[in-house]
Order: sequence, then C-alpha cells, then structure tokens
Amino acid sequence: MAHTFAHSQTALGQGLRSCQLCGFLNHAIATDIVQCIRCGSTLTARRRNALAIATAYTVTAALLYVPANVYPIMETGGIAGNQEHTILGGIAELWEGGGKPLALLVFFASIVVPVAKIAALALLIGSTRFHSTWQVLERARLYRVVDFIGRWSMLDIYVVTMIAALLHGNSLASASPGVGAVAFAGVVVSTLLAVEAFDTRVMWDSARAQQQ
Repeated sequence: MAHTFAHSQTALGQGLRSCQLCGFLNHAIATDIVQCIRCGSTLTARRRNALAIATAYTVTAALLYVPANVYPIMETGGIAGNQEHTILGGIAELWEGGGKPLALLVFFASIVVPVAKIAALALLIGSTRFHSTWQVLERARLYRVVDFIGRWSMLDIYVVTMIAALLHGNSLASASPGVGAVAFAGVVVSTLLAVEAFDTRVMWDSARAQQQ
C-alpha cells in the first residue's frame, strides 16, 4: 500500500485541472491555460487557503459550542411563568417525561454529532498540517462521513422552530428561541463551512510529499 501510494499518478501531475465551478476537467499543461474552457472561471490546482479557512471555521465552531450548551436554547412562557431550557436540560425533560426515543435522538444530534464533527475536523486538519501519512485512506473516508452527517446537525433548531410554530397564537403558552439556539446554529453553520472549505486533495498531497 505504501509503495502504491508513493508512486500513484495524480491528475495534478498529468497537467489536469478540474474546474471548481462547473466540474469540467481541463488539460492545463500549457502555462497559458488559466481559465476553464467551458465556463471561463479561473483554474486552480487546489482550493486557495483551504486549510487555513477550514481551521478558522473549526475553531469558531469549537468556541461557539460552549455558549450553545450553557445558554438556553429555548424560552417558554405560560401560566406557571417563564422557563429557560438548555440543550441538556431539554434532553433530561424529554427523558423524564417518557419521550426516551426522542431524548436519545436529540442527544445524538445535538451533543454527539457536533462534538464528533469538531473532533474529526481537528484530526483531519491537524494531520494534514503535520504531513502525516497515517491512515490517509481512512481519513478520506472519515471526511465523507462528516460531510454526510452534516444534514442532521440542525435537528435542535428544527425542534425549537416547530414548538414555537405550534404555540404561536396560543394565549396560554409561548415559546421563542434563546441565545443558545443562535450559538448552536453558529456551530452547525461553522462546521458545514469547515467541511466545505477543507480540500482532501491537500491532505493527499501533504502525505505524499512526506513519504517521497
């Protein structure tokens, strides 16, 4: 596996450039070919500053994760008065109220998934920065998994929105998103942007340079 990896042919090495806008594969060995022949956009071998941008978004997500769990994600009001609900508090209420399957689902989507995504992104970025050749194929698969599960990250925001919509117009009860919901949305958006910004080709280039 190591011998094959070190001597594998790449599109970059053969003078091919994939357009990031339309996906067309350009034969760009000649130095005067700097634009995609299909859409005219500028051709780049790799996404510019991909690692730095992905790092910035990942750090932002990690910082926002603290207020997302400390501050209330939802504020409800009723006859008994106003109440504030954090993510963990809401999960505990669902569990104690008999909604264990929903509590587990919210726990997975709101606690496990964000932490796992931030940790996975940190691993991908850190290993690339240090030119690691460790389990490159597995890291590429990890990236695809992180990209796939991103669509489930907004479950908490969906729950808050649904509850607020259901209680809208009810004179006896009301619900509105709290500061934690804004921070949590920031975590989700930041991780999604970090995944989008990270260029797996840079990871392979980094590992190949270290092995050769």
